[in-house]
Amino acid sequence: MLEQYPNDVKLVFKNFPLTRIHKSAMGAAIAAMAAKQQGKFWEYHAELFNNYNKLSEAKFEEIAQSLGLNLEQFKEDLKNPALAAMVQRDLQDGVEAGVRGTPSIFINGRMLQQRSLAGFKQIIDAELAKIKK
Repeated sequence: MLEQYPNDVKLVFKNFPLTRIHKSAMGAAIAAMAAKQQGKFWEYHAELFNNYNKLSEAKFEEIAQSLGLNLEQFKEDLKNPALAAMVQRDLQDGVEAGVRGTPSIFINGRMLQQRSLAGFKQIIDAELAKIKK
């Protein structure tokens, strides 16, 4: 959709750690934000999902090292209360928006139900039509 609508669509990612299901979810979200500080959010995010069943503080550091992050900076960022607060705000935003699981996709505040290309296109075109009226 970003390619089909380069001037009309942007991607906004929000954290929604499923802490009731995954005991390391909050730590993983904060670790991904720490990786973001060094420009490696998406790479780190992908590795978290590749290792979802092995997550721990040691694994967070291992992933950071494998991606070439400055490990000392990464460890400092993990302790940064601003990153934890950001993840907590994202989680609260999700709760207020009715998110119950991940991934959840919203387009202009409307939760996407049909996760096909046609479903994306239909809701994006409807939202764009509202703007162009």
